[in-house]
Amino acid sequence: MTRTPMIAGNWKMFKTPGEAVALVQEIDDALKYEPEIASAVEAVVCPPFVDLKPVATVLEFDKARVKLSAQNVHWEKEGAYTGEISVPMLADIGCDYCVIGHSERREMFGETDESVNKKAKALLAGGITPIICCGETLETRDAGETDTFVRSQIRGALDGISAEEAAGLVIAYEPIWAIGTGRTPTPEAANDVCRSIRATIGALFGQPIAIQVRILYGGSAKPENIMLFMPEPDIDGALVGGAALVADSFVSMLRTAKDYA
Repeated sequence: MTRTPMIAGNWKMFKTPGEAVALVQEIDDALKYEPEIASAVEAVVCPPFVDLKPVATVLEFDKARVKLSAQNVHWEKEGAYTGEISVPMLADIGCDYCVIGHSERREMFGETDESVNKKAKALLAGGITPIICCGETLETRDAGETDTFVRSQIRGALDGISAEEAAGLVIAYEPIWAIGTGRTPTPEAANDVCRSIRATIGALFGQPIAIQVRILYGGSAKPENIMLFMPEPDIDGALVGGAALVADSFVSMLRTAKDYA
C-alpha cells in the first residue's frame, strides 16, 4: 500500500498568536497556488497551546488543507492539574494530531514511556491521532544500542493499544543528538532505524498493520536535506523544527515530499 507522506512542523515555544496566524496564512496562501501539493502530502502544523485556537480559526475560515496538531497533552480528561491541557480541550479546538514523547519533553520534563503510553491511549480514545516520538542519545548510539533502545520505546508507548488503533498511528524517529545541532545520520542509517521501528510494530500487531503506520524522520530536517531522506522506503516524511518557522522553508519541504508521494 502507498502511505501518504506527511510533513509536520513543530513550532516548539515560538510564535505569538499574531505571528502564528500570519505564518499559517502564508503557508495556506502558498498551497492555494500549488493544489497538487495538498493532494499528495499531508501538511501539519504544531503550534504552542496559546496559538491553537487562532490557527484553527484561520484553517477553518480558509478551508485550508493543513492539519492541526498540539505539542503535548495530559492523559486525564479533567481535574486539578494546573497548567495542563486535556484531550477533550484539544478535540474541541479541532486538533487532528498531538505530538507526544518528544525528546525535549522526556529530557526536560521527565516524561517516560509509561506516560507516553497513557497519553497515546487517551488521545486515541478521544479521536486524536498521536504522533509518537522516539530516538536515542549520542551515548546510546555510540554504544551500539540504538536498535534495542528505540524498540523498547516503541513497545512501551504501544503497550495495551489495539491493532486497529495502531494502524493509524504516526511515529517520529528523532535521533536526539541531531536535533537542533545541524548534524544528521545518513539517510541509510535513519532508514535502518525506521525499518526496525516498523519491524517492532509488525511483531506486535502483524505486518499488515506495520505497513500502514507512517514513520517520520526528525532531527535537523530542512529543505537542504529532505530530498535525501524521502526516497528511503521506510521514511514517510519529516517532523520539522526550525525549518517549519518560515513559510517558504516549510512549503519547500512539502513540495519535495510531493515528488515522492
